[in-house]
Amino acid sequence: MLMRESISLHSVEVLASCERLMRTGSHSFFAASRILPQRFKHAATAVYAFCRVADDAVDEMPPGASIEIVMDYLRERLDAIYRGEPFLIDADIAFAAIVREYAIPKAIPMALLEGFQWDASSREYETLEALYDYATRVAGTVGAMMALIMGGRSAQTIARACELGVAMQLTNIARDVGEDASRGRIYLPLQWMREEGIDPHELLHRPQHSAALARVVARLLRVADQLYVRAETGIASLPRDCRPAIMSARLIYADIGRVIRQRDCDAVGQRAVVGKPRKWWLMVRALMSLLLAPPKDYLLQPLAAVRFLVAAAPVGERDAVQPDLLISTIGLLERLGHRSRSRRSQI
Repeated sequence: MLMRESISLHSVEVLASCERLMRTGSHSFFAASRILPQRFKHAATAVYAFCRVADDAVDEMPPGASIEIVMDYLRERLDAIYRGEPFLIDADIAFAAIVREYAIPKAIPMALLEGFQWDASSREYETLEALYDYATRVAGTVGAMMALIMGGRSAQTIARACELGVAMQLTNIARDVGEDASRGRIYLPLQWMREEGIDPHELLHRPQHSAALARVVARLLRVADQLYVRAETGIASLPRDCRPAIMSARLIYADIGRVIRQRDCDAVGQRAVVGKPRKWWLMVRALMSLLLAPPKDYLLQPLAAVRFLVAAAPVGERDAVQPDLLISTIGLLERLGHRSRSRRSQI
């Protein structure tokens, strides 16, 4: 496989290629990125591009192709990135520059690839804890990488970033129950479904709304809300000019849950969407985070599922967060927050 001898994130060709992926993959991210200072968006775009092409490699496997072969290929590409000799793929070249510049541990994108493999195998999750493991891989990893890029080097910051990703993932799962079932996938905890008298595999054959299913969806949304509250502890610890952007991400995703509840937790019929006027109102509301007082000596134990990511991160004593990169978390997690639905749909 041909490889480039030098890594340049700032190559016009490489950046243009990565930005095209962003433009076609997430309208929300692209819209947000247009108002960001140029000096801040390149790193986030590079992470997005790598996650996108890896995601597509799994999703677009030809019929009859072996997932093991595809995963071996992705791991080979990741190995090359960490050797500083990326394949001749623009997203890999850009990501290799980010890995080097921000010291992103290999264990984090490796866990992301593992999550993709779980999806391809239509893995199911018996308990909430098992679902946490999945959400950590496909969304918590994104939070961890973004936090490192933004300069978040404390264990608490990394943990809260991972948990915010998990919360967003759970919200997306609650929203997309019907779409997932139509694709032969179930992400709700099977144990919860059985407790409500639901046969999980009957849902695959005949997805339909019911009071019992609504209770499962509501239960998952309550768990997500608890994680959103935890995330605010981390938001308050950020520099003041960073808080509105990340609070916007937290509020917009949590608001999807509000829309679902307004529809009696029907996650099989019409898909819950937060409209543009509402998004703008939430972004204005997020400005109130400027008034949050930084917590003193706060210490929350991270979810068990995210501890391996926190342990892998190069933790330092202080955080030095780049404020504008936080906005990009909205679009990046929109893309990776729930891979089973259409990759072109929006919040």
